[in-house]
Amino acid sequence: MSINESTNDDLTWYGHATWRLRVDGLSIWIDPFLNENPACPIKTVEVDSCAAIFLTHGHFDHVADAAELANRFGATLVANYEIAQWFATKQGVSNTVGMNIGGRTRLAGVSLKMIPAIHSSSLPDGSYGGTAAGFLIATGRKTIYIAGDTCVFSDMSRISPQIDIAVLPIGDLFTMGPEDSIEAIRLLGPKRVFPSHFNTWPPISQDAVTWAKQVQSQTNCEPVLPEVGCPVSIG
Repeated sequence: MSINESTNDDLTWYGHATWRLRVDGLSIWIDPFLNENPACPIKTVEVDSCAAIFLTHGHFDHVADAAELANRFGATLVANYEIAQWFATKQGVSNTVGMNIGGRTRLAGVSLKMIPAIHSSSLPDGSYGGTAAGFLIATGRKTIYIAGDTCVFSDMSRISPQIDIAVLPIGDLFTMGPEDSIEAIRLLGPKRVFPSHFNTWPPISQDAVTWAKQVQSQTNCEPVLPEVGCPVSIG
């Protein structure tokens, strides 16, 4: 569970379900929710680089700052087709890629496949947000599964024959909780797992240390408890 300062590719948690993946010097922001995120130590004005933005679904706490980052940096926004269209027409985002479940694209130095997630999806103005998703990201050196907001589902066992890092929600109430995340880890078989979507507000409070001990005792996976804002090397 040690946290190492990044020297190469790295993954940084910014609280809630916001992550920054850096690959070969390019920054990819996943579900950027910064300005109104009580767990986030920075605001969008402090972000200094953004090559791409990946959105798992349309809920406010996952898309709130996506347009600002995309427009400021000219970043490519990737999401399901409905969300990509909404950002293009309603938020003036000029570079969008609309995908759907099972599709694959390549940008910002990674291969990206859209994976099912079982969750709702609507946009901040109430527009239809398509189908919620996760992402399988291949950097050429590591394979990272971003589950997004989801419950555990049996087809997790078929997502990939090798997952180096899984990012799983553990907050419960709106997503899977700690107990179901253990089952998800068994199905996925990742080498390392990072918790997400927890401790932002009281309804999704969890004891991450206890969760990590359960992962260690009940699976063959290494739990990683990142500090908010501190990069973790992914090799």
